[in-house]
Amino acid sequence: MGETKQRHDHLHDLMNEHQLKHNQDDRDNPREEQGLHHNHELSYCPLFKGLTQSEHDAFLDRNVKEILTFKKGETVVRQGDPISFVMLLVQGSVRTEMITQEGNILNIDTLEAVIPLAPAFIYGSNNSYPVDIIAVEPCTFLKISKAVWLEEMAHNKKLMTNFLTMNADLTFFLTNKLQMISLKSLKMKLSAFLLEKTTNEKETYVLKQSRTRLAEYFGVQRQSLARTLKEMEDEGTIELKGKRVRVLNRGRLIRG
Repeated sequence: MGETKQRHDHLHDLMNEHQLKHNQDDRDNPREEQGLHHNHELSYCPLFKGLTQSEHDAFLDRNVKEILTFKKGETVVRQGDPISFVMLLVQGSVRTEMITQEGNILNIDTLEAVIPLAPAFIYGSNNSYPVDIIAVEPCTFLKISKAVWLEEMAHNKKLMTNFLTMNADLTFFLTNKLQMISLKSLKMKLSAFLLEKTTNEKETYVLKQSRTRLAEYFGVQRQSLARTLKEMEDEGTIELKGKRVRVLNRGRLIRG
């Protein structure tokens, strides 16, 4: 792909064919409800970094045999489901979550196109999905054979390097997530979260999710999150204005 965004003419053609098939199967369903947004530009995929346009198009032509779509709120896969093929998210976004022993929803991350689901687990000895994956908005996936994907990487050093880099980045993210979860108090978790999202020069962070989703991210009830944020605001550690969080006392965050 080089330094420029990859064109996705071939992918648009494949998705248009998929749309026509859906329309023939169920003419009563409007396009929006089927989860396709052809007017939206498809995002850049780090998996194909360094590939030429022709290499990218040829990859799609050879390997994409099926397209899957999900509506907003639908469960894409459940924790423990076997990873039988590579699912490449090309439009929309999904959230990954699991249920804690206390019965709370723990939001792991929100994934945006273009990215494969659970890349680090695809070829593992226990190759099953480690989390539930839910569509945050209408989503489109390319379904690609695991054997074919492996064969492609075996013959393309750039594709293999990109895949390994993505897995390394994911491991780093999960390590930080585990470290944060291991902190005993919610205030310590919030402190670690805000320290990661801000710097001395950039002291304000705009929350990308609702308070409910943020509470799920920390695996606590919304009331507990609201109470802790209010406590941190009252003590002068942070300032809250809607979704904007401004760090007033970074030293206090570091001390937790």
